[in-house]
Amino acid sequence: MRRALDLATRRSVLAGANPAAVAALIGEVRAGGDAAVRALTARFDGVDVPNPWLDSQDLAAAWQRIDATAQAALQHAHRNVCAVARAQREALVDLEVEVQPGVFIGQRWQPVRRVACYVPGGRYPLPSTVIMTVAPAREAGVAEVVVLSPPGASGLPHDAILAAAHIAGADGVFIAGGAQAVAAAAWGTSTLPAVDLLVGPGNAWVTEAKRQAFGAVGIDALAGPSEVMVLADTSADPARVAADLLAQAEHDPEAEALLVTTDPALADAVEAALEQQLATLSTAPIARASLRNHGAILVVADRAAMFDVANRRAPEHLHLHVHDLVAAARACTAYGGLFVGEDSAEVFGDYCAGGNHVLPTAGAARYTAGLSVHTFLRPLASQRLTADGARALVAITATLARLEGLEAHARAAELRR
Repeated sequence: MRRALDLATRRSVLAGANPAAVAALIGEVRAGGDAAVRALTARFDGVDVPNPWLDSQDLAAAWQRIDATAQAALQHAHRNVCAVARAQREALVDLEVEVQPGVFIGQRWQPVRRVACYVPGGRYPLPSTVIMTVAPAREAGVAEVVVLSPPGASGLPHDAILAAAHIAGADGVFIAGGAQAVAAAAWGTSTLPAVDLLVGPGNAWVTEAKRQAFGAVGIDALAGPSEVMVLADTSADPARVAADLLAQAEHDPEAEALLVTTDPALADAVEAALEQQLATLSTAPIARASLRNHGAILVVADRAAMFDVANRRAPEHLHLHVHDLVAAARACTAYGGLFVGEDSAEVFGDYCAGGNHVLPTAGAARYTAGLSVHTFLRPLASQRLTADGARALVAITATLARLEGLEAHARAAELRR
C-alpha cells in the first residue's frame, strides 16, 4: 500500500453518474409522478411497488418484528444522537442587537418545514443513517420528516431501516431510491408532497440528482465515497490501526483508507496486520479492492508533515493514534469528524457515540461541516428602526445610494427625515 499521494487531486463525487441520464429520469418523475416512480422502481430494483407510502403504523409494526437486542441498540444510538443535537439546538439563541440608538438588528432560528432523509439500500441496510438524519431534524423542530429508501426483494425496505424510522420519529417512509426518489421529493407527487430540504448520502446517481434538484429543494451536501485517514506514530498499535483502516475499506470498493505515519516500522507492521485480519474477514473482497484502488500508507518525516498532509487532504474521518493527543488535535484543522486517541474508534461514531456520521467527503471539510441540528435551521434576520434611528441613517444611506447611482434608494431614505 505504500505509494505517493497527490494531495491536490481528489475524485469527483459525481464520478460514475451520467448527468443526461439522470436529467431524463428526473423529467420522467416530474411528468409522471407516482406512476413514473413505480415504473422506474420496477426497472432498477426489480420489484413492483404499487403503494410506495408506509405510515407510522407500518413503521411501528416493523419495530415489533426486529429482536429485542436490535431494539435496544437502536434506542441507545438514538438517545445519544438526540442528546448531542439537543445540546446544539440549546446553544443557539435568538438575539437582537442595538447597533446604534434606535437601530435594532435581530436574528432568530427557525426550522425548515418539511424534510426528506435519503437512506441507501444498496450493499448493506443502514438504519444508523436513519437515526443520524431524522433525529437531528426532529430536535431542530422540523414539522414533517419523511424517509426515502429503495425496496428490497420483498418490495419493502429492510425492517431495520423501518424500525429505525419508527424510533427516530419519522412521519413515514416513501419506498423509492435513486434519482427517482430525489425527483419525487424535490418536485412532489400525489403521494409525497415536495419537501424543502433533502439530506442523506447516496451513490453517484443520487448525488447527481441532488445536484440537479438543488434550487427546487435545499440539499445538505454532495457526498462521495467514504474516507478515513489515520495518523499514527511509534505509540500506535498496528492491529488497531489496521482494524480502523479495514472498517472503512469494507464499506465499498471505492472507499478510501489512508495511513500517514512518522514510523517506517509501524508502516510495515500495519501492512502485516492488514493481511492477517483480511484472512478471516467476511468482507475481504470489498476491502481488498478498496485498499488496492484507493488505499495508501505514507511515511513522512515528522509530526508537522503528518498534520500538513491531514489538513491538505481534509478527510471525512481523521483518526489520531499518536502521543500528545491534545497538541495533535489542535494541529488538525480540516476534517469531517476527528477521533482522538486509539480508543475513539471511528466505528463508534458510525453508530452510537452521538456524533453524526453524515460528513463531508472529497476535501469539502476545508470549507463545510457535517450534518447536524444546524442543517435543519435557518437564522432569520430582521431590522427594526425607531423614527430617531431612521433619521440618523438618512444622510449616510442617501450618500451611499447616490454613489451607486440608485436614486430611488436615496429618495426612500430621505422620506424618513
